[in-house]
Amino acid sequence: MTSMNRWLLVVGALAAFGGLWAAPAQAADAERHVVVVSLDGLAAYLVDDPKVPLPTIRQLAREGCIVDGGMTVSNPSVTWPNHTTLVTGVRPEKHGVLANGVLVRGAIGMPTKVDPNRDQSDLVRIPTIVDAAHKAGLSTAEINWPCTRGSKSLDDSFSDVPQSVQHMTPRLRQELIELGLLADDTDASFRSLSSVGRDYVWTEAACHVIRERKPNLLLVHLLNVDGIHHAFGPQTAAGYTANAYADMCLARIVAALDDAGIRDKTTLIVVSDHGFTTTPKAIRPNVLLRDAGLLKVVAGKLDTAQVHVVPEGGIGLVYCTNPGEAPQAAAAFKKMFVGQEGVADVLLPESYPDIGLQHPREYSQSPDAVLVAADGYAVSGSVAGDTLVTSNIEAKTSIGTHGFISTLPKMKALCVLSGAGIRPGAHLPTVENIDIAPTIAELLDIQYPGSDGQPLAAAMTEPSAKE
Repeated sequence: MTSMNRWLLVVGALAAFGGLWAAPAQAADAERHVVVVSLDGLAAYLVDDPKVPLPTIRQLAREGCIVDGGMTVSNPSVTWPNHTTLVTGVRPEKHGVLANGVLVRGAIGMPTKVDPNRDQSDLVRIPTIVDAAHKAGLSTAEINWPCTRGSKSLDDSFSDVPQSVQHMTPRLRQELIELGLLADDTDASFRSLSSVGRDYVWTEAACHVIRERKPNLLLVHLLNVDGIHHAFGPQTAAGYTANAYADMCLARIVAALDDAGIRDKTTLIVVSDHGFTTTPKAIRPNVLLRDAGLLKVVAGKLDTAQVHVVPEGGIGLVYCTNPGEAPQAAAAFKKMFVGQEGVADVLLPESYPDIGLQHPREYSQSPDAVLVAADGYAVSGSVAGDTLVTSNIEAKTSIGTHGFISTLPKMKALCVLSGAGIRPGAHLPTVENIDIAPTIAELLDIQYPGSDGQPLAAAMTEPSAKE
């Protein structure tokens, strides 16, 4: 008798006696595990670069499935929106995360601010796959995953927020201190570590949770690659070193699955949230708006504005602070910037469905227009300077940048699936990151009907093989 048939018999017996469906679901799924590891900023094209040492990723791809063309990400192609898409299966127009925080519109004339100090309930408008797993009775954990602060669905949490130690699950915080991974219970000591040091702590925290708790669903997010690509650019000596270290961290997580005795029952999904491109130049739209009298600068900082731009790497979110005049102001902004050096396009709300954003009259965080930079140019929020276009050094923007419209090939993200339930040697053409959450649901055998994506069936074994 297969395990699935035994499960059906148990379900039938419990149903006959008025038992709860949650109980058999928990018992049946307790042996299934999914670990999602996000290597922030590890672009899909790096897997095929022979200079990049990625032995663990490439071995997992050989043993399982790789998306050859890379995974298409959501707009904007930045960290928090795309990590939220990965665990909701919907684009920002539905889940609501448009930046690395909540975009807070002020009163008329006051600039829009990004507030990262928010709980999941403030950021994400729909239940996540973690919420669904918890509801099904499965154990869950996250390490440095964005938009999870304050979640009631996580057994262990070390979320990606400015005060991550303060908001960590108390049990996990105490354990990490006892293990010597945290010097104390303050964020100051943790934030004093280098980006490599923080990735080390997050990796070892994930390994500890795997060995001690064997969660059914674990989300892990490592950041060093992103930081190094910003500072030095992708496909540089520093970038290659960061890529290699990320691969070593992944190898540690795989080893922890062996230590816990659950590797043969675990599916590993290794992804990134976006790609990267090199941006030696920058555009400073707020400088032109300043010169046009549309914003005011006090003591070198943006003070008040009729129109201003919040930078998101390769795009700028344009906010018109007077709602009654926003459509006209956005149209005037487009006329001002289209055709300028470094500007690929200016998108107005009528075209937002094409890029997965919501109209601002329906969602206050949505911008009134989107400024799209050309490849090679980053968008700066600076209000200083005399010209629209300058070097990245003068603009104080990164030499490596993401945030561009997701159709730019360099924004494609890594995606490898390996382990339990995955077909060995499978190759997929490009997929969307909205497909990851329903794939997790399929692997864990839980209900998650709200996704706009589809399970990656071509990567998975037939259901009978999972029984």
